[in-house]
Amino acid sequence: MSAEDVARSALGGVRRAGRGDPLEQLARVGLIAYGIVHVLVAWLALQVAWGGSGKEADQSGALDAVARQPFGKPLLWILGVGLLALALWQSAEVLRRRADWSGSGKRRAKAVWKAVQTVATAAVYLVLGILAIRFALGSGQSSAQQQQQKTTGVFGWPGGRLLVGVVALVLIAVGARQVYQGVTKSFLDQIELAEAPSRARRVITRLGQVGFPAKGVALGVVGGLLGWAAITFDPSKSRGLDAAMRTILAAPGGRLLLTLVALGILAFGAFCFARARYPERT
Repeated sequence: MSAEDVARSALGGVRRAGRGDPLEQLARVGLIAYGIVHVLVAWLALQVAWGGSGKEADQSGALDAVARQPFGKPLLWILGVGLLALALWQSAEVLRRRADWSGSGKRRAKAVWKAVQTVATAAVYLVLGILAIRFALGSGQSSAQQQQQKTTGVFGWPGGRLLVGVVALVLIAVGARQVYQGVTKSFLDQIELAEAPSRARRVITRLGQVGFPAKGVALGVVGGLLGWAAITFDPSKSRGLDAAMRTILAAPGGRLLLTLVALGILAFGAFCFARARYPERT
C-alpha cells in the first residue's frame, strides 16, 4: 500500500463520515485522520526495517507523505480540521462528565484522573491538527528536529533537566498504560460495539489487542530516549518516534521487532477507523 492508496481510502472515509451532527461528524473525520497518520507511520517504519528508508518514521513523515500526493494539501486541510474538531469533542467530554466530580473518595479521584487523561488526549489531537495544517500551508517541520530543539530549550530553564526527566517518565507510563489496555481489553471502553456484527466485534477486539501494546512499546522507547537525553544532558538523544523506530531496528533481531511494532501500529490505525464507525456514546 502506497501513501496515495491510503490518501484515496481516506477521502472515501471522510465522505462517509460527513453526515449527521456537525461536531460529532467532524470528530469522526478526526478519528479517520488519526488512523491515517498511524497507517502511514507503520508504512514508513516498514520501509525503515526493510528498505533502509531515510524518511522519518513519525507523524511529520506521515503528513509529508500525504502532502506530496496530487490532492495531498486539500486532504491535509480536511484532516487538520477534523483533528482539531476531535480535540474539541474530546475536551467537551470533560464537561459532559462533570457530574462525576461531585462524588467523594475513589469515585472523585477516578473522575479527576479520567479528566486529566482526556485533556492529555485532546492535546495530542490538537498538536497533530496544527501539524497537519502547517504541512497543508507548506511550513511543516520535522518532528524529530522540533523535539530536539524543544529539549535544548527546556535544558536552559531552571530545573529543566529534571522537567525533561519527568516528561520521559510520563511517556513511559502512558506507554505502559497502553500495553495494559491491550492486555486487559479496556480499550473497548472507547468504542460502542453493541450494534456491530459479532464478526466485526471480534476483528476490532483483535486489532486493539495488537495495536495498543505496539503503540505502547513505541511510546515507551520514546520516553526512554528522552530520559537518556536528560541523564546525559544531550538533547540530540531526544528525536521522538523516528529515533525510537531506529533504536528498535538497532537492537538484536531489530528488523523482526520493528516489523512487529509497525504491524501493531497499523492495527492501531485500523482500530481508529473502527472508532470512527462505532463511536463511544456518552
